[in-house]
Amino acid sequence: MRKGAIKNFSHVLLLGALMLGACSKGGETVKPVTPPPSTGTDTTATPPPTTPPPGEDSFPTETLGLSTEKVTGDVGNINPEYVLYVPDTYNSDKTKKWPLVIFLHGVGEMGTDINKVKNVGLCKVVKGKQFVMVAPQCTRWWWNTDALQQFFKQIITKYHVDPSRVYLTGLSMGGFQTWVWGEYYPEQFAAIAPICGGGEVDKACSLKNMPVWAFHNADDPTVSVNNSRDMVNAIKACGSTLLKYTEYPTGGHDAWTKTYADADLYTWLLQQHK
Repeated sequence: MRKGAIKNFSHVLLLGALMLGACSKGGETVKPVTPPPSTGTDTTATPPPTTPPPGEDSFPTETLGLSTEKVTGDVGNINPEYVLYVPDTYNSDKTKKWPLVIFLHGVGEMGTDINKVKNVGLCKVVKGKQFVMVAPQCTRWWWNTDALQQFFKQIITKYHVDPSRVYLTGLSMGGFQTWVWGEYYPEQFAAIAPICGGGEVDKACSLKNMPVWAFHNADDPTVSVNNSRDMVNAIKACGSTLLKYTEYPTGGHDAWTKTYADADLYTWLLQQHK
């Protein structure tokens, strides 16, 4: 499995800046996940049905609006609890496959208090939106791509969502991880929207064919705007025609409040398909 650690962009300086800006703390090395050895296939067993019998719904009814749900098993440094949002008509139309937006928080929301995640970024403004949203919580320093992949594998099969319309967005530490997760798994996302983050410039060409809309404040004192500029320039150099970049002149580190308040972001996201 590909490693999901962030590694090629002045990590030490960034970590210090994020700690001063209340964006995160600590340090972590990502280890690849090794699958267990195969035990062979029982050719005499009857395989389970791939679809439920006619009239049987394989997707349970969900609490409408924002709620807290859990994944099972070991998901590394991801809190088993996560924030879920489903639209008001989710339960009434079981034939519809909804777009899925994954939101990644910043350092200030790390830990095991899931209510912190409910009160930041996309979670604060998602009510009324016509997509399913999940927001995992990073329990300790830094977002781990392998752990997020384990989380994602459960989410994508648990809800009535369209695998060709999966979108990724995040702020600050989550903005960095939005870039990196997208770089390592470009086939998985229809579009990404990183906010005040930065990625691995040497892997930027993996995003050449992905719609990307990046955001940053020019006067960000915590995460230098050069992190976004460098990624944008690298992707352009790869020949991308699907890149958008919004640089606000002022606003400090908080570029996410105005970004998530802009209806154009959601219009653009939901137009993208794999």
